[in-house]
Amino acid sequence: AAAGGIALHDFSGRLGEQRVHFHSMRLQDSLFLWVGAVPALASLAVAMCSPRDSIPVATSLLGDPSDTASASLARRLGRCRGGPCALPWCSGASPAEPGYSKTKKQIFVSYNLQNTDSSFTLLIENRIKEEMMAFPEKF
Repeated sequence: AAAGGIALHDFSGRLGEQRVHFHSMRLQDSLFLWVGAVPALASLAVAMCSPRDSIPVATSLLGDPSDTASASLARRLGRCRGGPCALPWCSGASPAEPGYSKTKKQIFVSYNLQNTDSSFTLLIENRIKEEMMAFPEKF
């Protein structure tokens, strides 16, 4: 897609015993990421950087508010500052500069899997980051 356009990207992987599908939609100022095994949109959360904190703020937009899997994944993928950022849209600034590792994007995440175990969600997160490194133009 042209700069500023929409980029769609689908990928999947076998994580543990489960086949997991991923769908990403890169927009100009945001990223939508869907994770699931079957077509469903049971939850949706958004995370974004705050000028007052290095940890992104996240909130649930759709689904059971006690299910924090979508918000947690959005928060982890949207790291703002303070530490290396593996995401393609992070700035190249040095750690001393304002905005270091700031995504500058809202991240919408829909996590639609029953398994919310921390070791499994880490596999999910790592699979997403692997794809982001392989195809940065799609994210």
